[in-house]
Amino acid sequence: MSRPGDRKPKRKRKSRFREQAKCRFCREKVREIDYKDIAVLGKLVTQHGKIFSRKRSGNCATHQRKVKHAIKWARYLALLPYVT
Repeated sequence: MSRPGDRKPKRKRKSRFREQAKCRFCREKVREIDYKDIAVLGKLVTQHGKIFSRKRSGNCATHQRKVKHAIKWARYLALLPYVT
């Protein structure tokens, strides 16, 4: 039987995503994210068409907003699918 004072030691959770010094666009000093650059935008979207979070993609807030806008515009122009 377990007693109220008996507790298992808590395990430390491992971080899935490693912290990077800067986002990929800041490192390359990109000012604008082009909606026609499907190779770059495709890496920031899941297979189901969802946009990766900032934590997962490693983007800063400014570039994540620009990525969001570029992906949505590329979808509108049928360069990227909404859902695969």
